[in-house]
Amino acid sequence: MLDQVLQSQIVAEELASSPHNLYHLDSIRDLVDSLEEHGKTSGLIMTMGKGGVGKTIAAATIACLLANRGHRVLLTTTDPAAHINDFLSQLDRIPDNLQVERIDPKVETQSYIQKIMLQKGVNLDENAKNLLLEDLQSPCTEEVAVFHAFSKAIHSASRQFVVMDTAPTGHTLLLLDTTGSYHKEVLKHSSLSATKIRTPYMALQDKEFAKIVLVALPETTPMREAADLQEDLRRAGIEPYAWLINQCLSALPQLKDPILKKRASAEGAIIEQIQTKLAHRTFGIPYLTEELVFPVLLSMNY
Repeated sequence: MLDQVLQSQIVAEELASSPHNLYHLDSIRDLVDSLEEHGKTSGLIMTMGKGGVGKTIAAATIACLLANRGHRVLLTTTDPAAHINDFLSQLDRIPDNLQVERIDPKVETQSYIQKIMLQKGVNLDENAKNLLLEDLQSPCTEEVAVFHAFSKAIHSASRQFVVMDTAPTGHTLLLLDTTGSYHKEVLKHSSLSATKIRTPYMALQDKEFAKIVLVALPETTPMREAADLQEDLRRAGIEPYAWLINQCLSALPQLKDPILKKRASAEGAIIEQIQTKLAHRTFGIPYLTEELVFPVLLSMNY
């Protein structure tokens, strides 16, 4: 029994003293540099991915870095959880040129219902108004209301940077499906030439205008989930701009814990697969353990 304990200690010491594979990834600052290329001062940037991979902190960091460089920025979210303010509250001061909004399904639905009632209910009697209001209580109304707010945010990206923290994959794909349906209806019924029409769906397909950043973790399952989302987007004619790999242990030079070092070494194969087979551009965020992660991330110059 004592021999086994001594052997385990020796193995642990060897693991702790052995170097792990330090893997270099361009930083989130490099990502922001690329978004500014050729003097760009506007455009749509959307962080997408499964829940829990770090879409919100990625969106908040990109927005603040752009704002700190003097750009006008709108930071918004379609995520019902809406954790953006949890990160921004960690800052001493939010830049004056950073506007923060939230696309709240309940608020947007109520606003949309009021708008329709004012437009269509003006000349209706009470019975007809009640029927119209009842019709507007359907689940479809929420989809349409959120889509209208989503479209408004996209439109504003023609004059400023709009950074959008999206809801987890399922909700986002549903929103994109609504966007696609609207696009088809516009093309079907419009009397304008197709060359003079620009729907939100077309804006998302414009690689110069819309930059989709897929956020993932350096683990097999999150990588596969992000790859599946990428294929869904490509089938819709939307090509992701870059992958952002969050919580990279392999980006940290000094790891002493043997378990963490083993995990860091295992990340290399996953990152390499993303870089060589999945992404046009790959950026990373190192694993951060500080309580106030957001200010630390903004101040890093790695």
